[in-house]
Amino acid sequence: MSMKVQAACTEVAWAARLNLLWLAFTLAGGVVLGLGPATVAAYTLARRHARGESFQAWREFGTVYRREFVRGNLLVLPMAVVATVLVGNYLYLSALGPGAGAPRIATLVALAALVVVGSYIGPIYTHYDLPLRACLPKASLFAITRPAASVVQLFVLSGIAYATSVMPVLAAVISIGAWIHVNTWLCLRFFQENEARLHSKGIS
Repeated sequence: MSMKVQAACTEVAWAARLNLLWLAFTLAGGVVLGLGPATVAAYTLARRHARGESFQAWREFGTVYRREFVRGNLLVLPMAVVATVLVGNYLYLSALGPGAGAPRIATLVALAALVVVGSYIGPIYTHYDLPLRACLPKASLFAITRPAASVVQLFVLSGIAYATSVMPVLAAVISIGAWIHVNTWLCLRFFQENEARLHSKGIS
């Protein structure tokens, strides 16, 4: 039991460190230009951690951040812009009252779909050797063809978002790192299951 508690504490500490790294490097890029490379760097290190690798977190994060500065922004910023627009539309439609119920629900569905697809983007980018333009189609295909996995992703993110809304300080301490950590851990297992299924059918 003590070993399980120790292991759990180690993972919590790692999520908190990942959160700090993401925040620090996002701010270092002026937020807008730091968001993409910081997110890619966080997913890269989360994948390495999930695979049991040892590394110096700050140095490796900085290395990936610099290497992926342009590609990270091209990967993340378009989805961040779309998400911002959808959230703004949802808040605007909510303020209009019951008369805007249908477009508000449609916006919420679109936002949920974006979140589900987006939950695969980081893990796919860091796990597979794909051209940048192929990441979104592959993430969309995975979200559609693996609905159970997509529901799990959405459930986990909703839980973290709810906890953060109750205690906003968690956003600065662990929430983002916890999501990236758990999201990566889940996706690696989903990818392994999918690859094993395809292999059993003779599909490479």
